Amino acid sequence: MRSRFYRYLWYLIRIAASLTYRPVPLPENPTYVAEEDVTIIVPTIDAGEEFKEAARSWLAGKPKEIIIVTEEKMLGPLQELANSVDPQRIRVITVPYANKRLQMVKGIKEVTTDIIVFADDDAIWPPTLLPYVLACFEDQKIGGVGTSQRVQPVGDNFTVWEILAAFRLTIRNIEISASTHIDGGVCCLSGRTAAYRTVILKDPEFIHGFTHDYWLGKYHLNSGDDKFLTRWMVSHGWSTYIQCCKEAELLSTMKPNWRFLKQVLRWTRNTWRSDMRSLFMERHVWTSHPYVAFTMVDKLFNPFTLLAGPCLVVVLMGKSTKPVDQGGYHLPWWNILTSYLVWLAATRTAKLLPHLWARPQDIVYVPAFILFGYYFAIMKVYALLTLHETGWGTRAGVGDPSQAMAADAANEKLAEAEKQRHGQPPAAIRAGYAS
Repeated sequence: MRSRFYRYLWYLIRIAASLTYRPVPLPENPTYVAEEDVTIIVPTIDAGEEFKEAARSWLAGKPKEIIIVTEEKMLGPLQELANSVDPQRIRVITVPYANKRLQMVKGIKEVTTDIIVFADDDAIWPPTLLPYVLACFEDQKIGGVGTSQRVQPVGDNFTVWEILAAFRLTIRNIEISASTHIDGGVCCLSGRTAAYRTVILKDPEFIHGFTHDYWLGKYHLNSGDDKFLTRWMVSHGWSTYIQCCKEAELLSTMKPNWRFLKQVLRWTRNTWRSDMRSLFMERHVWTSHPYVAFTMVDKLFNPFTLLAGPCLVVVLMGKSTKPVDQGGYHLPWWNILTSYLVWLAATRTAKLLPHLWARPQDIVYVPAFILFGYYFAIMKVYALLTLHETGWGTRAGVGDPSQAMAADAANEKLAEAEKQRHGQPPAAIRAGYAS
């Protein structure tokens, strides 16, 4: 009972903080203008027709340039896609092998603007997103900015998997707006769309750490890039902000089938690894964002406390079958079970009210959400026991990070040798000239 009271007390605090949160307004005389100061980097390997809709939405914000970074064998198809949208402002570059972090770094090295925005190849923006994101950078302490999100169905109608994803995003939007309002922190600046100051990402220390990120010193990480970036902001004294408003709310597709579970498993492993690093290894979050640290600790125990609920109900139901004089209860087992199910339905529905207000027809999926919650708790325990698994899970062609890095390093050496052969000084000397 005490644990339930504590959990729902903190939920009410989170709701109150979310309701009192306010986004950063547009400045009258903005320091940053998208046409001059924004480059969008899109690491991808399999963009399809949905890329065209996404790219047109990015271009509506008038960025200076969009850089698509893909693997060499996908250059042709992606160049065709880019040319069909806007060959003047969309540039396609490649890395030897698919590796998201190397693709991101490749794009970073090409950027000449003050702000970099990373975007997934299916993220659809409102035309006002870039001005509202740039408004946060008026505060010179802000290093990274994220946004709220909604799910867009892949087909004409939502599948049950997409509705489950939409439920999760509703809860996430509440969590990130609340934490931003309470102490300015966030667990993760989602990689679907996030903006950063270029000077932070061009730092050689960042680039080395980003591409040489190992779990327990031996498992080379490729996914979890957004978690790494968020931790880097905290550990290096930069503030972050989540711009939660309709003007900056993006649409994103989710896997419309059971493969959604593989996405969730990958995200869950990344969360375990990153949160444990934040709390116990780096520890900057405790002083910078104590509320966020509390939520991370809560998530560590959440799967175990959630699974304890049905276990306790089973024990009580078992005792209710015994006579009172033998330690049993007056209540019949079906009364205990019914009370528990009613409580679950009421509390879970309450958490989803912001979503159900917009789409009341989705209330029929609340039972599926309850079942998914228990499945997710079991998945979190499984993910904790398999943190050494670092594969992507849902994308073919994303191979060994070490192999990709070796190939990329070889290409860099060849390019440097080619420049020297044509009379250009080596990179180190050029850097000296620049300084």
